[in-house]
Amino acid sequence: QVQLEESGGGLVQAGGSLRLSCAVSGGTFSNYHAGWFRQAPGKEREFVAAISRFGANTMYGDSAKGRFTISRDNAKNTVYLQMNSLKPEDTAVYYCAARYAVTLNRVRSSADEYKDWGQGTQVTVSS
Repeated sequence: QVQLEESGGGLVQAGGSLRLSCAVSGGTFSNYHAGWFRQAPGKEREFVAAISRFGANTMYGDSAKGRFTISRDNAKNTVYLQMNSLKPEDTAVYYCAARYAVTLNRVRSSADEYKDWGQGTQVTVSS
């Protein structure tokens, strides 16, 4: 089990950018696939992006494709989410998650596949 802490959320105007960070501790980070999810008020948790243990494979949800980029730095035990061209509908609490994996590149998009979660960081996009 690892601990995750998100940062970088805030208020931004539509069309702007934000970079979220997730610091991971308590384990060997390179043993874990990582993902970002989000949840808006009254909505279910939604998959945003995932990245494999060494960054070779990434996956994006439909809302993130072409605008968001997930990356990781295993030396810093950190996973990032660069969000560009933000829209008001991107407003949500963004969660970082980790999944212990024996495979190198088989990332998952289902929240049920991730055991360890951060507390979330609020992203608000104004119109």
